[in-house]
Amino acid sequence: MTKNRGTLIDRAIGYFDPVRGARRQRARSFMTLTGAYVGALTSRRQLQSWATLPQDADSALLPDLITLRERSRDLVRNNPIAGGAIHTAVTNVIGQGLKLQARPDREVLKMSDGQADEWEGKVEREFRMWAENPSFCDIRKTQNFYDIQELVFRQCLENGDVFTLMGREKNKYCPYSLRLQVVEADRVCNKDNLKDGESLQGGVERNENGAPVNYHIMNQHPGNWLYRANQSWTIVPAFGEKSGLRNVIHNYRMIRPGQSRGVPYLAPVIETLKMLGRYTEAELMGTVVAALFTVFIKTELGAATLQPMQGDTAVEGQYSSSDKDIKLGNGALIGLRPGESVETADPKRPNSAFDAFMKAVLEQVGVALEIPFEILIGHFSASYSASRAALLEAWRFFRGRRKWMSMGFCQMVYENFLYEGVALGRIIAPGFFSDALLRMAYCNAIWIGDAPSQIDPLKEVDAAEKRLNLCLTTRDEETVSLTGGDFEANFPRIKKEKEMLRSIGVGEEKKEPIAEPTKGKEDEDISEDA
Repeated sequence: MTKNRGTLIDRAIGYFDPVRGARRQRARSFMTLTGAYVGALTSRRQLQSWATLPQDADSALLPDLITLRERSRDLVRNNPIAGGAIHTAVTNVIGQGLKLQARPDREVLKMSDGQADEWEGKVEREFRMWAENPSFCDIRKTQNFYDIQELVFRQCLENGDVFTLMGREKNKYCPYSLRLQVVEADRVCNKDNLKDGESLQGGVERNENGAPVNYHIMNQHPGNWLYRANQSWTIVPAFGEKSGLRNVIHNYRMIRPGQSRGVPYLAPVIETLKMLGRYTEAELMGTVVAALFTVFIKTELGAATLQPMQGDTAVEGQYSSSDKDIKLGNGALIGLRPGESVETADPKRPNSAFDAFMKAVLEQVGVALEIPFEILIGHFSASYSASRAALLEAWRFFRGRRKWMSMGFCQMVYENFLYEGVALGRIIAPGFFSDALLRMAYCNAIWIGDAPSQIDPLKEVDAAEKRLNLCLTTRDEETVSLTGGDFEANFPRIKKEKEMLRSIGVGEEKKEPIAEPTKGKEDEDISEDA
């Protein structure tokens, strides 16, 4: 093992002052033992200006949250990459909407297969009646449940979080009173603009365990200048006092314990996207200038010989519009004065390194947003394997967010709906209110969305067929992954279609006639001898 002799300065000090050199060596050894992470050192020049603060989640986030929201929304409106990232995530996660498939726990509820199928069909029809009519599910009567899903998820990405109130409103045309009201994140703030305290932060009032108790919701948007002089708040309890169901669904991704509000999806790349937008605009302007063929007259005095005209009258010292003006023409021969020469502007645009630089930066942006570069810009120029790998990687992110939306929003709305349906007697569920385990068994469901994109559908179908033959999956799962459909819902239609085709002689298996064995040469010889 080699002996650590120290730096050149250490050796010099040890040579002239051995006692002081020994103290420096001991101090250096002690520092080595007390900290093993280079990233935490403050003695290095490149890390000396790196100042950090030991803040909790809300102290680090809430002071900057308003600015983060405003800049995130501005990027989505005006930056094509930022807007495209949000649109891509919304399209792939929500698509046409996440559809309910009721799946009660048959074993817990002691249901036969026939009873369970009948119950599932009844509940799905009731939910469809409510969800697909904007007048039934939206308190503003403008969006159906699937449109609200898209709005909620988009708001989570742009603003960091969103709130949905479980309102109630009677309608003689609908037996259900549940109405959804989506509230933008800006409206949830401390009542009377109070400072954040121990139990109230960012408009969320919590108990000693950190669970939400009340939400302070401003009755108008703080950015609406018409109501700035007349601000008022409504305090909404987080849970129902009798039912225990959520009155407010607060959707946001928690990345630190104790975090009260959500962080915008674009927060890690806000500066990068803004600078990239400015760079793109500069390159675009440079290309436009390059397309304009500009000629400069170079003189010994350094002053331009030609000046722009003011109106139709020539100014002293300027040329008038005449045949002696220097003009560009087809095959024109122009003589210049002594000492004058012609030079053209060359801004060196388009920039040959623009594509490579943009790709390098957007690859980093894609890593931060969990969207591969090919998906982020919607351009597949690599091989089939590379493109498929990019799609699979993106779908890991999309599936995760879809699961998050299903459990954090759709399932909560469905449980509120089912609670009211059972209370009204429209849905029969014995033991729903008396046993929490039975209630959970009744509320069990899955949410089906659009299927992922396929580069080569034939290969995907062949792979699905092999998985089915090896009993690695089910037809229901393969139907969801390939088409986004419901096999159980499709089965009666498939059966009906096959029967219809069979009635007209289409689709029946054709039996090939059994061919008689051909006589070989030996057989022919034997028959002749006989």
